[in-house]
Amino acid sequence: MNLDFYRGKRVLVTGHTGFKGSWMCAVLAECGAHVLGYALKPPTEPNLFEMLRISERMDSRTGDVRNLQCMIDTFKEFGPEIVIHMAAQPIVRESYVNPAYTYEVNVMGTVNVLEAIRCTESVKSAVIVTTDKVYKNKEWIWGYREGEELNGLDPYSNSKSCAELVTDSYRNSYFKEQKVAVSTVRAGNVIGGGDFAADRIIPDCYRAASGGQNIVVRNPYSTRPYQHVLEPVTAYLNIAAKQYEDGTLASAYNIGPDLEGCLTTGALANMFCESWNAIFGGHVRQVEGAGKDAFHEANFLKLDNSKYKSTFGWEPRWKIAETVKRTAALYAAIYNREDIWTCVRQQICDFTKEGW
Repeated sequence: MNLDFYRGKRVLVTGHTGFKGSWMCAVLAECGAHVLGYALKPPTEPNLFEMLRISERMDSRTGDVRNLQCMIDTFKEFGPEIVIHMAAQPIVRESYVNPAYTYEVNVMGTVNVLEAIRCTESVKSAVIVTTDKVYKNKEWIWGYREGEELNGLDPYSNSKSCAELVTDSYRNSYFKEQKVAVSTVRAGNVIGGGDFAADRIIPDCYRAASGGQNIVVRNPYSTRPYQHVLEPVTAYLNIAAKQYEDGTLASAYNIGPDLEGCLTTGALANMFCESWNAIFGGHVRQVEGAGKDAFHEANFLKLDNSKYKSTFGWEPRWKIAETVKRTAALYAAIYNREDIWTCVRQQICDFTKEGW
């Protein structure tokens, strides 16, 4: 992709204070984009957003996607050309505890973003971020394609399935006539330094390893597609840029690793241990937990990424070994209190092979 496309572009990002949103804004800042972020305060303490001091490089607004009028006012004031909607309640286990809030944020929040786009003439391109979990999981050994049935089981997954349907309705009812290109993107599990969310395997690994403890994996046998956070972030930007110039590209796309990136949570934890021990010379290891909890967890989930590959000529950049190595390295930098902006910027440059 041509990252110079974003130089001077006005880009509005929802959910910019989250883990993936912070990486997104770091890339856009390096591209020279004029960025406005709209989100609640960072969801964790510590958090990557504050470590990067990214608010010094963008316009950061505190706002709730459930507030329609505030969304519309913000859009009209800023006048974005491109919108990346990433705001969400993203945790499966949390969705079981607070299902109504999950639906409010993930479904009505998406409705409000789409309505704000509809009411803002400056918008030409938008990407609505969902998840690989939107599909009705039949535990197939092959990857799900974009045309498969959308019917996530748990409240989080189901709310994202609803967000897909809502977006498709707006696309057909309004955006085709308005010539606004809007795509949904279903990304597989992402890892990378700076995620501190609860109930995620890599943050749990870091919390244990940084405390000198062994890593307890609740369910080490579930297989998931893992990719570095920069894979979907740059894919979102690529899609937004290409459909900005060619509206016929607006569609639904899967972004996930090839087969070698699909591995069990236990295997992923072992890889993190190896990388962490190589840096610090320790002996942290993964141990199996007490087994599955009361919440449903799929045993196998994989995306078919061939549509995005064939449409945009894309190939995953970092394999799983490099992904885990880079992830552990950034957590090590955080542990050592290094300058995180410099470290993240270097990883962005290495990934994109661009020396800004």
